[in-house]
Amino acid sequence: MISLKQIRYALAVAKHLHFRKAAEDCAISQSALSTALSEMEKLLGFAVFERDNKKVLITPVGAQFLDKAQSLQLQVDDLMNLADAQRGTLSFPMQVGMIPTICPYLLPRVLPELALQYPEFEMNVYEEQSAQLVDKVRSGEIDTAVLALPYPIEGLLSFEFWQEDLFWISHKEDNPSTNEVVTTKELEQSKLILLRDGHCLKDHALSACQLSSEQAKSLNATSLTTLIQLVIGRFGSTLIPELALTQLVKANPSLSVKRLAEKGPHRRLAFVVRPNYTNLKNIDALIQIFKSQLKQQQTNLAAS
Repeated sequence: MISLKQIRYALAVAKHLHFRKAAEDCAISQSALSTALSEMEKLLGFAVFERDNKKVLITPVGAQFLDKAQSLQLQVDDLMNLADAQRGTLSFPMQVGMIPTICPYLLPRVLPELALQYPEFEMNVYEEQSAQLVDKVRSGEIDTAVLALPYPIEGLLSFEFWQEDLFWISHKEDNPSTNEVVTTKELEQSKLILLRDGHCLKDHALSACQLSSEQAKSLNATSLTTLIQLVIGRFGSTLIPELALTQLVKANPSLSVKRLAEKGPHRRLAFVVRPNYTNLKNIDALIQIFKSQLKQQQTNLAAS
């Protein structure tokens, strides 16, 4: 009978399509991994992988096997999570994903409070775009992900904990107007620059402003910091979420900050998990801390 360990090894090879990388992921030697998978294939009576010196391919029947193996692995993970659920809140490590337009602006606020309230808790953070994080949650590779909605998450549960608006950032010399809000018409006439395709913030920004992708310039920028530096250099204007205002804008007196005239909220922050995830009490504890720190930041921002 094949073992759960062999299934885990096979899934690692399917993920990396590389035996050495899969062995490193499983913390064993490449020869031990290869031997375990060869024994597994003998027991199955068919090859899951085709191997040569340059690449690893998944056979058609191997793809069917791996699909069922992934489902089985998720069920095993859920059984293990049942044991964790009986322990204290946030008393064991969690794998948490965050998108780049949230991670660097939220983590500095919540980590100190997490360390204060739950000193034994270990949060391993994965910063990637929404599509990759959704896949990782579905596959069980991470426990949960913090995303900005709306975003397609079919098959997953979402727990919304915050709403926020987007703000228009421009150089004061390019925008001398004293109006506190900016209209879609004004944005159409500005040199609006946004993150490259694949970042959900771009879609949220275009939707909030009722603009098409042709009316905004996309750069191969992957961070809000890059966009802000371009605005400082007077290469255009941009849109950033309220969460990032303190870190990106307040220290730059040359920048103008305006609310959008279009009604918000323009994006919603939420944890997403698989339907069978058993440690929802940990998600609830994280939500409480995240909300308290975001409320404090919002209060400080309003007072400044």
